[in-house]
Amino acid sequence: MSIEKLTVESHHELEQMIMNEINLVEKGLTVICSDVPINEKTTLDILCHDSNGQLVIIQLSVQEDDVMLLQGLQSLDYVDKFKSFLKATYNKHKIDDKEKPRLILIAPSFSDAVKKAVESMKGIRVDLYEWEYLKLGDHKGLRLQPIFAWKHAEKEEKPEKKHEPKTPKKKETMKEEPLPPPPPVSEEKEAKPKQEQKPEPPKAEPPKEEKPPAPPAPSAPLPPKPPMEKPREEPKKKLRLF
Repeated sequence: MSIEKLTVESHHELEQMIMNEINLVEKGLTVICSDVPINEKTTLDILCHDSNGQLVIIQLSVQEDDVMLLQGLQSLDYVDKFKSFLKATYNKHKIDDKEKPRLILIAPSFSDAVKKAVESMKGIRVDLYEWEYLKLGDHKGLRLQPIFAWKHAEKEEKPEKKHEPKTPKKKETMKEEPLPPPPPVSEEKEAKPKQEQKPEPPKAEPPKEEKPPAPPAPSAPLPPKPPMEKPREEPKKKLRLF
């Protein structure tokens, strides 16, 4: 028997199939609500929470569509803003409003642009799943395959190295080797005394020519003294005789 691949053209039909088999997406998911309008062009398809209470947004598409990433991010931002309100509204569900929501995109295929964009995102968890609707005989079923799924990095515990005491190394005794004898000095070198270098007489410096002192500048002529005025003689008074 051969496996036949079926197509799903209805967005609502795909949504019902995912909600009925939500554990195929991830174990521990619980559906809270669906078809939540975000704006005029965006609708949140399925809102869930996982076993830890973290909110999970599932965005669906029946064909390869790059716009669904933008719609998913808009839904993610909306839920993140109103997660406290959602916790109070759906109080029967164990919702952790302190944890940031995450996003799951489910489509038949994804472009390389979407894959690279999701891989380069930091601080936001986005998982990609490709779906197939298969038929084997009288049985039909949905098959989901993770394309890009975030996983917790498990830290491997490295065994601690035991500190073994270091054995002190024995000091090697250095053997003193005899010094080689000094080279013999020839008799000719000993006989010839070293010539003493005579100090050169100091060079006489030529006498410096003394410049004659500059003549004093002529003093400015004094202004002439004004002529002395003669004192005025008062007229003699005549004496009258009685």
